[in-house]
Amino acid sequence: MSVQYAQIDPKDNIIVAIQPLAKDTFVKVAGQSLLLKENIKQKHKFALHDFKVGDEIFMYGVLIGKAVLPISSGCAITIENVKHASSEYQENKEKYSWIAPDISNFKDRTFNGYHRKDGKVGTANYWLVIPLTFCENRNIDVLEGALSEKLGYETKKDFAVDTDALINQYKAGATAEELFNIPIITTKEEMSKNRVFPNVDGIKFLKHDGGCGGIRQDSETLCRLLAGYISNPNVAGATIFSLGCQNAQIEMLQNAIKDIAPNCDKPVHYLEQQQSKSERALIEEAVKHTFIGLTEANKITRQPAPLSKLVLGLECGGSDGFSGISANPALGYASDLLVALGGSPVLSEFPELNGVEQDIINRCVTEQDAKKFYNIMRAYSAAAVAVGSGFENNPSPGNIKDGLITDAMKSAGAAKKGGTSPVVEVLDYTEQVTKPGLNLLCTPGNDVESTTGLVGSGCNVVVFTTGLGTPTGNPVAPVLKMSSNTNLYERMNDIIDINAGTVITGEDTIQTMGEKILDHVISIASGETPSKAVLHGHNDFIPWKRGVSL
Repeated sequence: MSVQYAQIDPKDNIIVAIQPLAKDTFVKVAGQSLLLKENIKQKHKFALHDFKVGDEIFMYGVLIGKAVLPISSGCAITIENVKHASSEYQENKEKYSWIAPDISNFKDRTFNGYHRKDGKVGTANYWLVIPLTFCENRNIDVLEGALSEKLGYETKKDFAVDTDALINQYKAGATAEELFNIPIITTKEEMSKNRVFPNVDGIKFLKHDGGCGGIRQDSETLCRLLAGYISNPNVAGATIFSLGCQNAQIEMLQNAIKDIAPNCDKPVHYLEQQQSKSERALIEEAVKHTFIGLTEANKITRQPAPLSKLVLGLECGGSDGFSGISANPALGYASDLLVALGGSPVLSEFPELNGVEQDIINRCVTEQDAKKFYNIMRAYSAAAVAVGSGFENNPSPGNIKDGLITDAMKSAGAAKKGGTSPVVEVLDYTEQVTKPGLNLLCTPGNDVESTTGLVGSGCNVVVFTTGLGTPTGNPVAPVLKMSSNTNLYERMNDIIDINAGTVITGEDTIQTMGEKILDHVISIASGETPSKAVLHGHNDFIPWKRGVSL
């Protein structure tokens, strides 16, 4: 018989329903026996004992809320009877020790990647086309229309229509019957087989709505983000469009590249429309630069690389009441494995570390990073409050519906993606990953903004856990999506890569699932297994404007 309910941590005074539980069900848990006084929905929680108003509620061993109404044992924990609360934290760190997991199954493993001159290794090989301001987005569209389909790369459709074949046969005198029998549909798979540049995975067009009109700091941050994408090991080179008068100037981007990647010698071609003879001349020059750049990018091939060259983004979105029990801790174990192998996992989404700050501070290797994390979290929280919000407003309607009723509850489960290893460096948005080991990166909790930031700081692959399902991807780094429950995996198998619901059903442990995740990451990093996000062309790219975004 499968498990029906569970206490996640010995300190917890609420219990999670693994299966739907009916009123009047008799349960035995944590050395206590009690009768459920109401129906408890799957993924939701019930009280282990009676709570008075003001009593503290614990889950995952941390404070996640306080009772605002009396709650009897066996009653559901809801947004009506519990409100967000989290533990206080200080910048001083306590001593922390870590026991690395057994890596014997991976110690001699490699992945086949694209080796760059600066020593980094890519899991893909892309050429970028980037506007410095939204005014150039239309020209980006023109370039995409001129290149992508003709070169055999993905389109926004699952197939292409070869109208040229009809035109050519019509001009050659074909009859109506002959025209009707001409095959003109080419599938995306067929197009990929006919790529002009087989060693280039694609051309990515990073349209955005920034670069001008906002505060200057947003343009500076945008340029640092774009510099991070250009220097990402998954990128071979770039074509840059500038209007000329915008805040995000070409020189600003060039300086950002020199600052964050001084050894970057990738070809980057800059085109300024206000200095061009005409729009036609601008497009012609851009097409030629990009095409010639692709001929050079096509010369590099995949070669074996140690797993220490993996920079793994740890992301979650559309979380549910099982995310912190199955998918996130399993990803955390994979993160610990990668740390032990010399790799660099990166944990982001700072609003979703609310309530576990002291644990993160204690895990920081240096006092400097502990203080940096403390200061960033305090400043971020204050900025949220200043605009009439706060971290407590972070859970979405979908989170709440599926059992995550406070931000601290959501955060305690989300933080498990980072495993248990020490934090080697704390990075602010757009700062680059340079140290092996677990890195922290300040990003919003917004799924796409956070994933965009992870890749901009150097991640060459991302694992994205979800309990509700999301089609999120990234233009540059393959995104592997993992479900927290089997029902989601079966319903949305077209966009979900791996199922951690087997942890809930007992078919896997956190450890065995963690090893399966790392196996899948290696396969994706080697180009052997395309992620579902790559197959569907999910190229989400949203730069973070440093105004508050939760």
